[in-house]
Amino acid sequence: MGSILVWIVFGLVVGALAKLIMPGRDPGGCIITILLGIAGALLGGFLGRWMGLYREGETAGFLMSLLGAVLLLAIYRMLVGRRASP
Repeated sequence: MGSILVWIVFGLVVGALAKLIMPGRDPGGCIITILLGIAGALLGGFLGRWMGLYREGETAGFLMSLLGAVLLLAIYRMLVGRRASP
């Protein structure tokens, strides 16, 4: 349970960094953007460890989490932006 809480806090930080990397208005607002960043960081971190790319505590975990957060934010912008346009 403790490690999941650490991942969520870590995801919050990575989600905020992903928002800084991808500036601009998001269709869902700041809260949705940060939640998507958390989900992307968790997804990227778990996938990288599952594939054996790195172990816990390595710098690659941070980079993979950041990549996952940026990727999820980009997908969200494409899907919601497409739906919102006439």
